Amino acid sequence: MSNVVPFELCQAGPRVAEADSEHKPVRAVYTVKEVAAMLSLSISSAYALVRAGQIPAERLGRRWVVPRSRFHAWLDGAAGGLSATGTDSRRGVW
Repeated sequence: MSNVVPFELCQAGPRVAEADSEHKPVRAVYTVKEVAAMLSLSISSAYALVRAGQIPAERLGRRWVVPRSRFHAWLDGAAGGLSATGTDSRRGVW
């Protein structure tokens, strides 16, 4: 007999009781580790993209933080601007 577990969408970060989540404010920033998990990247790849300026981030002391609103705006723009090959230019045009 197999056990079937229904799929539920979860937000990145630690689990919180439902009663607590109703009153908890939304965080303004993500960590690079959280962004890496959301993009299915390794942490080192995410840091490389942050340092290169490809993922919007700010340096706070010795930490990198990714502003939530800028990240989602970048993600929405990146999804619409890339072709299937991952480049902005057409290939094989004669």
